[in-house]
Amino acid sequence: MKNILKITLIALTTLLLANCNRSNAGKSRLTGLSFNDPKNGNYIRSSSFKGQKPPLGMVEIEGGTFTMGEVQDDVMFDWNTTPKKMHVRSFFMDEAEVTNSEYFLYVQYIKDVFPPSEEKYKHIYSSVLPDTLVWRKSLGNTDLLAENYFRHPAYADYPVVGVSWLQANEYCKWRTNAVNLKTLIEKGHIENIFEKDSVRNFFDTDVFLVDDSKLFEGDTTIYKKGVRVRGKSSSAKSNSFQGRKITKADGILQQKFRLPTEAEWEFAAKAIIENREYNNIRGRKKYAWNGKYTREKKKRFRGNQLANFKQGNGNYSGLPGWSSDGSDIPIRIKSYPPNAFGLYDMSGNVAEWVADVYRPIIDNEANDFNYFRGNLFTKKMINENGQVVIVGDENAQVEYDTLPNGRIIPKQLPGSIKYIPITKDDATFRTNFSKAENANIGDGDLNSTRYFEDDEERFASRPSMYNSPKRPMRIRDSITGKDIIATDAKNRTTLISDRTRVYKGGSWSDREYWLDPAQRRYLPEYMATNYIGFRCVTDKLGPMTYKKRKKRTSTR
Repeated sequence: MKNILKITLIALTTLLLANCNRSNAGKSRLTGLSFNDPKNGNYIRSSSFKGQKPPLGMVEIEGGTFTMGEVQDDVMFDWNTTPKKMHVRSFFMDEAEVTNSEYFLYVQYIKDVFPPSEEKYKHIYSSVLPDTLVWRKSLGNTDLLAENYFRHPAYADYPVVGVSWLQANEYCKWRTNAVNLKTLIEKGHIENIFEKDSVRNFFDTDVFLVDDSKLFEGDTTIYKKGVRVRGKSSSAKSNSFQGRKITKADGILQQKFRLPTEAEWEFAAKAIIENREYNNIRGRKKYAWNGKYTREKKKRFRGNQLANFKQGNGNYSGLPGWSSDGSDIPIRIKSYPPNAFGLYDMSGNVAEWVADVYRPIIDNEANDFNYFRGNLFTKKMINENGQVVIVGDENAQVEYDTLPNGRIIPKQLPGSIKYIPITKDDATFRTNFSKAENANIGDGDLNSTRYFEDDEERFASRPSMYNSPKRPMRIRDSITGKDIIATDAKNRTTLISDRTRVYKGGSWSDREYWLDPAQRRYLPEYMATNYIGFRCVTDKLGPMTYKKRKKRTSTR
């Protein structure tokens, strides 16, 4: 009987505290004004947000401090992986690389929304296609892979390759919009537009938040149900919009997907969490798994390789009948055990693009918190009427860029907000940044050279710190009168530039040395290979982790 009374008392106390918290959550703690109340201004505060859940296919990576850089001898003498302390914030990361089937979904979607048969869209579809010719070899019989690796169902769950950094970056943007569109359809805010004309299906999250009337060719009847407003009854008419429009403050929309920074990728790959002993790290990790070797120790699988990599000259998978790594090209994702964070193939299979612009030195003295090189600060373009400009409108036609390899890509997709770099006036009196383009800050910009007293115009005429090839220019041929692409004819000594990106991790065609997560390599952002893929991340909001911990209390 006493136990029943105790349980009843505890239940009543819990219920009372929950009701108190619920009632307090509806009012401002400092002013007493009610949130979400039409009689009190209807000021927004989400009452339904219960914490951020991992997006589909992603795992949570709890951030912290780690040693970024190599833990083995620099046998390549690159001197670009000097150990340094870094701190990374928590984030979510794809548990495996983006596969052929997932990327093919993106390709099909773009083809439906921007039909290549229409003149104004003809370069958009071709700009997202992987370069399947990366499989060709001058002295190799590999045409089968060039013809089948991307589209054949036998390779559906294999990591996509032949994708440049630029293409991977665009996929991340599309994924953000696709996930948010699906969320809004499932919640009944938008009707199922996939049943309608596909050409109108382009959805952009930023446009939706700023001015949703700019989407779907201005057809606002697509919007059906918003957030319920307290005190207002729902209309029986199914055709009328009910409630208020969803905003970022409601916590419903997915944060933007992006490529991981180099620091994030290395932190996630090393997964030092399994080496933690209280507040110390025991030992060093040479691979994504613990140990000095690449072979499995467990009795059942002893001798098998823990990753897909090139084991020696002319040896990509071992002996026939005794394949030690299971594949001589990229293999199906999740074919090997995950690391301590639950991430697959962080060592081997395919290398992966990361977001950073490459420089030999990672300057942790300038910043040791969520380090990233390559920021381009932009702002929304506003017209004379004070409205945001949408790409493809009369005021902002779709602009295309010709890459050094001749590929034509749109600078921004039609239907998205037009972004422009910030100006010097925008950065005046700011202490945290001073310009829009920050790829070469401290390593190649004016202030990092002996010409620091020059003005920008004079500095641009001087030899650059990195003697890399210049971008081809489109010029008019004086004889034929046609536009031609003039390439850089001078001898150059490096590929390092403000458009050179880092890729990390070993691949099926790399030797064991490159399986070390600390190793760094680079390529121009427009190039693609048959051994580089990618995976996405998204930012973690709120606390570093939702794991329950004891509240910190004062000892005084």
